[in-house]
Amino acid sequence: MVRTVEWRGRSEALLRILGVAAAYYLSGRLGLLRQVVVEGSVVTPLWPPTGIALAALLWFGPRVWPGLAIGTYLAIEGISGFRPAGLVIVAGNTLAPLCAYALLRRTGFRPLLDRLRDGLALVFLGGLLPMLISATAGAGTLVLTGDLPLPEFWGVWSAWWAGDTMGVLLVTPLLLVLRGARLPRDPFRIAEALALLVAAGVVTWGASRSTLSLLFLVFPLLIWAAVRFQLAGSAPCALLVSVLAVGAAIEQEGPFAHHTLLEVMVNLQALNGAAALTGLLLSALVTEQNNIRRKIEEVCEDLAEAVAHLAPGRRDE
Repeated sequence: MVRTVEWRGRSEALLRILGVAAAYYLSGRLGLLRQVVVEGSVVTPLWPPTGIALAALLWFGPRVWPGLAIGTYLAIEGISGFRPAGLVIVAGNTLAPLCAYALLRRTGFRPLLDRLRDGLALVFLGGLLPMLISATAGAGTLVLTGDLPLPEFWGVWSAWWAGDTMGVLLVTPLLLVLRGARLPRDPFRIAEALALLVAAGVVTWGASRSTLSLLFLVFPLLIWAAVRFQLAGSAPCALLVSVLAVGAAIEQEGPFAHHTLLEVMVNLQALNGAAALTGLLLSALVTEQNNIRRKIEEVCEDLAEAVAHLAPGRRDE
């Protein structure tokens, strides 16, 4: 019996590792559908595997790290073939999510993202700071192997860092909220949610392909999603906005037309970052305030019940 339980535990651990590796690789293939080539180096404005990696670590713990390494290896092999120098990139892409996981655990991060401090922790300790590791390892390896000229280092480095960070800020919250998401029972709430997604898609598509500077129109929709549905609404909307904007930027349409690649990437990542921060932080703040209100209401109800039991008429009975 003991051996059976031990074998089952090892089998489940192995399946989790293989599942993480498969999810990392497949999401990487999706991310490469919208890629930018700089001096022969492939970078993506949005790299979903980093978001999947961090979510997997938060769900299953650090024991699934081999899945991250295997997924990175397969992604590199699919792009240009694997070489020994690619081990540095594998190490960087594995260490960055592990570092993010360790920092979040140290600060008491809650995957429910029901506090403003959790949203801030995910932004800075889960995304901006640890993804410096993967960007530095990746761009530095390309320079050392001669695949990237030194003057182009910072351009590729910044795009690599921004893509990994956006993966965390846009994909990780969506995965965390989907795990415990429940459809609302109120049909009007369902209709409102569908109308919100359609509006976000139509407005973003139109604004990202218009010659006018109308990208700011997406923010009222993100605020609507965060206030009405919290993370369950803001996370899908922010990801939808980012995907549509990335498509327009790669094709250099609308406000992204007639700009250099660096200018396009700066404008795109400014939009993606602002959209992710607006949705994530506002939804966390609203959720925290709602929880505080519920606790106050519960305390008031308990106090009213205690006062009713202590009333003179009650004591005479």
